[in-house]
Amino acid sequence: MTPERRAPLDRKQVADAALRLLDEVGLNGLTLRAIARELDVKAPALYWHFKDKQALLDEMATEMYRRMVAGTPLDPDDTWRERLLKANRGLRAALLGYRDGAKVFSGSRFTGVEHAGQMEDGLRLLTAAGFPFAQAVRAVTTTHLYTLGFVTEEQGVLPLPGERREGFDLEERARMMADFPLAARAGAEIFTDFDRHFEEGLAIVLDGIAARYGMR
Repeated sequence: MTPERRAPLDRKQVADAALRLLDEVGLNGLTLRAIARELDVKAPALYWHFKDKQALLDEMATEMYRRMVAGTPLDPDDTWRERLLKANRGLRAALLGYRDGAKVFSGSRFTGVEHAGQMEDGLRLLTAAGFPFAQAVRAVTTTHLYTLGFVTEEQGVLPLPGERREGFDLEERARMMADFPLAARAGAEIFTDFDRHFEEGLAIVLDGIAARYGMR
C-alpha cells in the first residue's frame, strides 16, 4: 500500500500557521524553524515560498489585511471624516487581534493588490469632498501612521487583551517618579483606557486635517 502523499504547502498555509503561532511566541520568537514544526515539515520546505523572515512578514501583513476587509462593505454615503474614522478603527481592531500585530504590519510590503480597491475608493471619496489629490493622500497616510504608532505602544503595555506587560505597574511607576509629580501623574493618562485615548487622539488628528486644509 503506497503512503498517502501530502498536498504541497502554499504561501497562505504558511502565513496562516505563522499568524496562529504569533500569539504564542510573539514576533521575536517567530522563526521559520518554529513555523516548520507547526506545519510538521522541514524548514527548507518554507524557503521555496519565502526567502527570509521579512518576506514572510510581508505575506502575514497581507493576510491580516485580507481578513480585515473581508466582507466589509464600503458606504458610498460616508463623509471623508466618517471614512477615515471607520478605516482606522477597523485597522486598530485588526492589529489588536494578534500579539505584536502592529509590529508585523509596520514596514511590511503588501504582496498583492488587495489594498488598492479600498485605497482607490477612499481617495476618490476625499477628492470628491474637495481635497486636492496630494492632501487626500496625506490625510489617509497620516491617520494610518497615527493608528500604527498608537497600537504599537498599546501592545507594548498590553500584548494581548487582559495581559499586562511587566514594568507597567502605575503605583510602582509613581513611587519611582515621586520627585516629578506631573510626570508621575501622567502614567494614568498614558497607560490606561486605551480605547478612549485612541478615539481622542484620532479626533485631534482629524480636526487638524480639517483645520490645515480648510475642510468641513
